[in-house]
Amino acid sequence: MNYFEDIEIGKKTAFGHYEVTREEVLDFARKYDPQPFHLDDEAAAKTHFGRLSASGWHTCAMTMAMMVENMKSVKQAGLGSPGVDNLQWKKPVYPGDTLRVESEVIEMRRSKSRREMGIFKSRARVFNQNGDVVMEMTSNGLIAVRDPDAPIED
Repeated sequence: MNYFEDIEIGKKTAFGHYEVTREEVLDFARKYDPQPFHLDDEAAAKTHFGRLSASGWHTCAMTMAMMVENMKSVKQAGLGSPGVDNLQWKKPVYPGDTLRVESEVIEMRRSKSRREMGIFKSRARVFNQNGDVVMEMTSNGLIAVRDPDAPIED
């Protein structure tokens, strides 16, 4: 099991393989983001997207699915997340794309109010099959500390 003490600033990981299907793009859009360029080929062709594209929120959900799958193999003492500081959709995601993630730990600290937990920031970049960055975010993760009674360094 990996704890806060096992995390290193600068550590990079690459993971994931998510094939974006037309059916899933349409299903997600119908339920959560029913804008014409996510639902209709003709409407999408008239926009800067040029064709049917996935919702940015769908891209986030696909990224989360890859992150959770990766966490299963890493066996992390994760405690959830208080959110993201930055989220950017850089390029459209289209049906037929295959997504992958690269993540880097950029900051970490022990919680002063919750001694049993640490907080770390990661920059995640999501790429399509051509190596284009389609999404970038900075996320905050909560993780258990191996020894809550250990001194907290400033």
